Amino acid sequence: MSVQRQAQRRRMEPDARRAEILSVARKLFGAGSYSTVSTSDIAAAAGVARALINHYFGSKRKLYLEVVRQMMVVPASVSERLPPTTPEERISICVDRWLDVVERNQEMWLSAISLEALGRDTEIDQIMLEADEIATDRILEAAMMADVVEGREKLRAMIRAHSSMLKAASREWLVRGILSRSDLHLMLTRTVLHLVNTVFPAVRGG
Repeated sequence: MSVQRQAQRRRMEPDARRAEILSVARKLFGAGSYSTVSTSDIAAAAGVARALINHYFGSKRKLYLEVVRQMMVVPASVSERLPPTTPEERISICVDRWLDVVERNQEMWLSAISLEALGRDTEIDQIMLEADEIATDRILEAAMMADVVEGREKLRAMIRAHSSMLKAASREWLVRGILSRSDLHLMLTRTVLHLVNTVFPAVRGG
């Protein structure tokens, strides 16, 4: 075995190795598609044996689903350690962090949100539903409205609807190039604030 090959197959802790495989798979699936990327391609790019991918994920399908879940579920880091300041500043920080995640993984992000439009895969649909609920939790936490009781389900429905707009708006940034990142940041921050500060009180009081 060559020195280069030995370097590729360096020893790593199981969690770190699993994370690296996911990272490689995310890039390959983003650049290609489920059908064009093989388990062997991922193993070669990650510098691991193909059997190790099966050990961690079971199959190419399960690995792909995990990549989609990782891409679509808003990470906890987006709303962690927010300063005890105004909802506007907290939401602005969350949006900025989220845009960082999307910008780093834009090919896989665009691929994943396209899957939602197809709507013919129950497992993908379930991931998208889970992702919307988690995103709603993150936004309400940032807006300091996680404890709202009266009208709670309507509020959550509004935030979920906003998530759909967010996905469409991201295409205007990443694909069409009409909106800049700063445009999108302003748009998403202001629309969330409008929903929670103006629309929701009107609906709840109606």
